[in-house]
Amino acid sequence: MLAQTPPMGWNSWNTFGPDIDASVVLETIDTFERAGLKAAGYEYIVIDDLWEADARVDGRLTWDPVKFPNGIKPLADYAHSKGLKFGIYSCAGSHTCAGKPASYGYEEVDAQTFAEWGVDFLKYDFCYAPPGISGPSLYRRMGQALRATGRPIVFSICEWGTHKPWEWGAQVGGHMWRTTGDIADSWQSILDIGFRRQIGLDAYAGPGHWNDPDMLVVGMYGKGNAAQGGCTDAEYRSHFSLWCLLAAPLMIGCDVRQMNAATRAILMNKEAIAINQDALGRQAYHVGAISHGPEVASVWAKPLEDGSIAVGLFNLGERNGRLVMVAWEALGLIENRPCRVRDVWRGEELGVFSGSFTTRVDRHDVALVTITPLR
Repeated sequence: MLAQTPPMGWNSWNTFGPDIDASVVLETIDTFERAGLKAAGYEYIVIDDLWEADARVDGRLTWDPVKFPNGIKPLADYAHSKGLKFGIYSCAGSHTCAGKPASYGYEEVDAQTFAEWGVDFLKYDFCYAPPGISGPSLYRRMGQALRATGRPIVFSICEWGTHKPWEWGAQVGGHMWRTTGDIADSWQSILDIGFRRQIGLDAYAGPGHWNDPDMLVVGMYGKGNAAQGGCTDAEYRSHFSLWCLLAAPLMIGCDVRQMNAATRAILMNKEAIAINQDALGRQAYHVGAISHGPEVASVWAKPLEDGSIAVGLFNLGERNGRLVMVAWEALGLIENRPCRVRDVWRGEELGVFSGSFTTRVDRHDVALVTITPLR
């Protein structure tokens, strides 16, 4: 079955927007192998909107001949030759969000076209939807069309949480569904989309079906199509930690060809990725927040298959060195149970604790730990 753990890969939109072309895709594929992203678990290379020509040819979608002079299939073939998978974009309406031809009324022929090109992942947007047809119905049409091709294609529902797709996405064939609008490269966007709007959605995620709070902005630093000023490395670390705890798809949005050391260290932290990819498939629940005016600490907990619990202790406020605490009771642990605590970002064992764990966290940063009950 597809997407038994959250899909990991790269999407072109955040950085490249309309400037995507074949050379960027090929260089990104090569970078996945050379920089260790493939070894870290990232596998999908996804082209977003504006790959398309302005009109269909003989009723079929085709590619922009300037950006993709050799077509789409050679790109998919090249990704496959490197042990990676290839994804593409379309839309449930008459046109894509950028005004290109989309798939409404052409679901079966488009699904077959994608299958013939070797597509492994479809991001399916929600612009220009026809009036009088519900979101679930539009996505059910494409979900059925994809199944009919016989090719395993991850179906990424991108209707921005408009019709609560977490309630019906799996029923129409979706493997992941956006829970919000587009993310931006800003701390305020991460706060809104990640920390505020994912609370209470954990019951709807699991192997084969995942809540999607949109792509990662780690490493953008205010550049690219989704930029809004950029974030600090601490903010990117918090962003990545939360997405790992949320069992969210990890779709990189930066230009991986230009990653600095800090970006590589965040995106390729093996222990953080292991939390995201844990086979139990549980999404973190919100333990709670401590508010003192604008100063807020937020705690999230994700049960893991081996019986341990991954916990994120976040300082969302402006004060450095804020004490953030999690009590065993909030994790379902007996108060006097001794537990081993490990710091994921430092890669260090912190010792054995009972009852609770408290640590200092700088502004907009995180302490991501695993708490393992001792037998």
